[in-house]
Amino acid sequence: MKELLSTFAHPGTVEWIGLRPSRRAEIFEVSEVQADPSIGLEGDRFSGKPAAKRQVTLVQYEHLGVMAQLLKRPDIDPALLRRNIVVSGINLQALKQRNFKIGSAILYGTGNCAPCSRMEEALGSGGYNAMRGHGGITAYVVLAGKISVGDSVVPEE
Repeated sequence: MKELLSTFAHPGTVEWIGLRPSRRAEIFEVSEVQADPSIGLEGDRFSGKPAAKRQVTLVQYEHLGVMAQLLKRPDIDPALLRRNIVVSGINLQALKQRNFKIGSAILYGTGNCAPCSRMEEALGSGGYNAMRGHGGITAYVVLAGKISVGDSVVPEE
């Protein structure tokens, strides 16, 4: 079982990065961000909270299409989900309770990132339930580094 849990077909890819400067503020898209264990993601509302379980939030790119279908929408703007990093090509659930590298930073997946009640406001009626099971994961920064759109997401041994 250990071998199965550590085998991945290929690395993932960072598709989008967003930061929230404060609670309830609009998310703004960036092409890169500095990650640091002492602050989290530079410029994000969770920055300044060392080793907090939720310094970084990640969501699965492939789940955006699932949520859009459940809501009968053509697509979902990642900013509406209020997550920091959108990742494609690797199952984020498999990164929980382990270190993984994004760009030159190393993060540790701490657990599931459940949707908040704001999803009804952001996505419309049924938004909260459409996002259940698709909210992604939370993480904290283990080793400082830069994360950019297009970077690989690779589990650490």
